[in-house]
Amino acid sequence: MYRERLLDKSNLTREKTPTLVKHLIDKKKLSTGWLLEDSMAARNQGSLFRSEVMCRSQLYLPPEAAYNCVAELGELGLVQFVDVNPDVSAFQRQFVNEVKRCEEMERKLRFIEVEVIKEDLTVQEDDIEPCAPAPREMIDLEQNLTTVENNLKEVNTNYVELRKTHLELTEYKCMLKQAHTFLTETRFSFDSDEHTNIDDDGDKREDSMKFNIVSGVLDRSRQHVFERMLWRVSKGNVFVRFFDIEEIMEDPKSGQTLYKCVFMIFFQGEELRMRVKKICEGFHANVYSCPDKSMDRENLIQSMVTRLEDLNTVLNQSTEHRHRLLLAASRTLRSSYVKVRKMKAVYHILNQFSLRDAQRVLIGECWMPVADIPAIKQAINSGAQNAGSSVSPTIERVPTTEQHPTFNRVNKYTMGFQNLIDAYGMNTYREVNPAAFTIATFPFLFAVMFGDAGHGAIMLVAALAMIIGETKLEKHKESSEIFIIFFGGRYIVFLMSIFSIYTGLIYNDIFSKSFNIFGSHWATNMTFKITNDTPIDFKTMAMLDPKNVNQYSGHPYVFGIDPIWQTASNKIGFLNTYKMKISLIFGVIHMTFGVMMSLWNKLLKRKYNEIILEFLPQLFFFLCLFGYLILMIFIKWILYGANYTGRYSEHCAPNLLITFINMVLFKNADVDEKLEACHVNGNNYEIFMFPGQAGFQKFLVVYGLLMVPVMLFGKPSYVAYKRKQRAARLQDSQRQELIDRAEPEEEEGGGHGGGHDELPMGEVMMYQAIHTIEYVLGSVSHTASYLRLWALSLAHAQLSEVLWSMVMKIALTWKGYTGAIVLYVIFAFWAVLTISILVLMEGLSAFLHTLRLHWVEFQSKFYAGEGYGFVPFSFRQCLKEAAADDKEVMKALH
Repeated sequence: MYRERLLDKSNLTREKTPTLVKHLIDKKKLSTGWLLEDSMAARNQGSLFRSEVMCRSQLYLPPEAAYNCVAELGELGLVQFVDVNPDVSAFQRQFVNEVKRCEEMERKLRFIEVEVIKEDLTVQEDDIEPCAPAPREMIDLEQNLTTVENNLKEVNTNYVELRKTHLELTEYKCMLKQAHTFLTETRFSFDSDEHTNIDDDGDKREDSMKFNIVSGVLDRSRQHVFERMLWRVSKGNVFVRFFDIEEIMEDPKSGQTLYKCVFMIFFQGEELRMRVKKICEGFHANVYSCPDKSMDRENLIQSMVTRLEDLNTVLNQSTEHRHRLLLAASRTLRSSYVKVRKMKAVYHILNQFSLRDAQRVLIGECWMPVADIPAIKQAINSGAQNAGSSVSPTIERVPTTEQHPTFNRVNKYTMGFQNLIDAYGMNTYREVNPAAFTIATFPFLFAVMFGDAGHGAIMLVAALAMIIGETKLEKHKESSEIFIIFFGGRYIVFLMSIFSIYTGLIYNDIFSKSFNIFGSHWATNMTFKITNDTPIDFKTMAMLDPKNVNQYSGHPYVFGIDPIWQTASNKIGFLNTYKMKISLIFGVIHMTFGVMMSLWNKLLKRKYNEIILEFLPQLFFFLCLFGYLILMIFIKWILYGANYTGRYSEHCAPNLLITFINMVLFKNADVDEKLEACHVNGNNYEIFMFPGQAGFQKFLVVYGLLMVPVMLFGKPSYVAYKRKQRAARLQDSQRQELIDRAEPEEEEGGGHGGGHDELPMGEVMMYQAIHTIEYVLGSVSHTASYLRLWALSLAHAQLSEVLWSMVMKIALTWKGYTGAIVLYVIFAFWAVLTISILVLMEGLSAFLHTLRLHWVEFQSKFYAGEGYGFVPFSFRQCLKEAAADDKEVMKALH
């Protein structure tokens, strides 16, 4: 019913929409350059590999049920609302008064929380989070908070006044005691305010000196300045005595400790009396009258003591009453916060709705996942039933060419990897999501650079500690920004540690040492003897020669690298060759996989012309050059060996780098030292590894270079051809022009931001030239960039070995009990350096290099990352952001 009324009154009328909408749905399924699948396909295609299928919908809510419906959607957290009143100011919205009332209640709750914290009470956390209260409960909640606030303010005011009176009485009592003691001992005669000269015994003394006295209490920090001012004003005609107050006194408002002293000023003359009182007022000194007679002073002191005792009783009762009020308020403080903030969030969303049809329906627009539409319908129907509405709310999908938000479903395991991808750029809607593949490739490439089983075990212990205790650590993760990062990526650290242990076993590298698990397949004189009289004695390092049958049996180690290589003098040369080649292999495979992902994107967008004009030329260009380089590595590994003789001896194997350079330059191999060494050994050296290699290499280079003009001119030529065809078919019909403008320009690829205006051909050519040059030059630089796997792996291994030989090895040279103590101390130092430098700093370095390989070398082949995230209306997120704001406010208050 409401839907029909809206369509009758809106611009999108039933007379105007059917033809256009039907044509768009039939031809392009209405999405921002992407295929919008139907609801059945959407339920099957939303996964980690691609973002969820989204749709824009309109909600038709009856006003009496709108609050409950939005509250149910807030609990669900699957709807992103769109403001349909962007031109309306915040003060002219429908529910602005309700929002102000919620903000006022938040202010009251914050005042109560501050008082609770001052009382050192613990705010109780609710086991069950309360739901958003009904609108009718807002009045009761507001009245309760107002009552609590007024009671607290009244109690605080009375308490402060009582404390102020208590402070004044305490000061008066201390002043009287000090004055009584001083006057009794000195038997001074002075003029009171009535100008009567009386001695301490009550007798008039005509022959005594006549003095006036002003006594009071002053801050101890102002004592010297006060005395100096009195001396200057009176020109030395005053006598001042100070006495420190030993009793502990507190400020009535702030509760800070006060340090005060009693002063007594003796002088003569009425003129000095006025000056002294003005000085006391200027220094904020409390002046108290002092009785003339000793008996009066004693009676007044006793009276002050009695009043203070009564006042202490009243203060204790006020404190207990205030404590009871705050204790009762602290029990419901957190739940009241949740209720008020949920109400405020609901009214904020309702302000984005439009009130139509004589204020009988609220209409709002939102984005929602297509697969969750049944759950969303159930939520709003439940809200309408709870509100007792007789009219059911309605959801209607709205066709739109606006770019859709990206929504990737994640859990606590995949969230960290998805955050790595989102840090580079949010997925374009329905684009292939690299996070699924990053889960496997990221830890593996990290481990190639961080290949040490010992250091990986340390990371594993740290990751398991965060995973096992994640429930407890979740509450304290906000204590440090660094800990937030580590805790959020705990599962990333866990996988990286597992892969590091694996690659460390492959390298046979554990804290720069090796494990001889399966027995070495080398037979050399590098042995050590262990007896009771002789310590471990490592023999001199020797060079390992695989072709020496007396050293090598010809059978490889069962798993990983043979441990004997750790003691070989040619270890670095061997590991250099090994790690450099596997780095190139991993890099080419990784980038080829990225190019293949671009094929998936093009198939999903049905850009079949780009498959022929972009994907295939890119793939052929890359494989013809760098794919062939990897092929030569495997051919050399298979054909050439140390124990082979003749043509396939390792001395006769061509240099792959020189071969690849000569291949690109169409140059024949030069005679080098290897040729002469091969002839000396009686073998025939050949520059080619297999027959027909020279012609095959020229064919690959020519064919790969021919792909460059195809990439450069193919797509612009196709765009120009399609435009000519469309211009020939177009008629001067406004309807056809509107359809063509609404149609995504799939053949141009220029509408990344959701726009569909045709780019000029000059810009199309420039855009394609930039991408072609970037891909061609990037293929070379990106392949070389993967050599960082080799470089960092060697650097990590060498740094670990240096730390062992320069630190830990020293402790092993000490003997006896002294050696045990030295070993304990040096081991602690070595452990600190290992964790701080090799695990943390080297781990961070390897992490950043791995991140670069994924962001630049891998994702640049297929990933645009030009989307924007799906931000649903969720109470959980609202409460989380409000809690963060509360912490900042509390810090400012403290």
